Amino acid sequence: QLQFAESGGGQVQPGGSLTLSCAASSSTFDHVAIGWFRQVPGKEREGVSCTLNSDGNPYYADSVKGRFTISRDSAKKMVYLQMNNLKLEDTAVYYCAVCWGPTPLPDYGSWGQGTQVTVSP
Repeated sequence: QLQFAESGGGQVQPGGSLTLSCAASSSTFDHVAIGWFRQVPGKEREGVSCTLNSDGNPYYADSVKGRFTISRDSAKKMVYLQMNNLKLEDTAVYYCAVCWGPTPLPDYGSWGQGTQVTVSP
C-alpha cells in the first residue's frame, strides 16, 4: 500500500502561488493515478485534481481549473500541484492519495498528514 508525505503548504496572499509536493513510498507508484484532495473543518474532503480521469486526461475540480496544474515525476515518485492565483476559498489542508478522477481510492494508499494552505490578505 502506498504511503504519502505532503509538503509545500504555507500562508500566501490572494493572487499568490504555491507548489505542493507529494512523496510516495512504494514501487506501485507507476501503476496508479495520484491526486490531491483538500478539507476544511466541518466539510467533506474534496477532490481537487488527479493525474488521470475517465477521459484519459488529468482531472481538475471546476473551482481550480485554469489555476492549478498537477504533474508527476515517476523517477522521483513525486506528484506536484502548482497553484496559481490562489483565492481565500482555497484555504484548506491538502492531502494526496491514489485517485480516479475526483474519487480517492484509500484501499490503495493511506492518507498522509496533509499540508496546510492558508490564503489570507
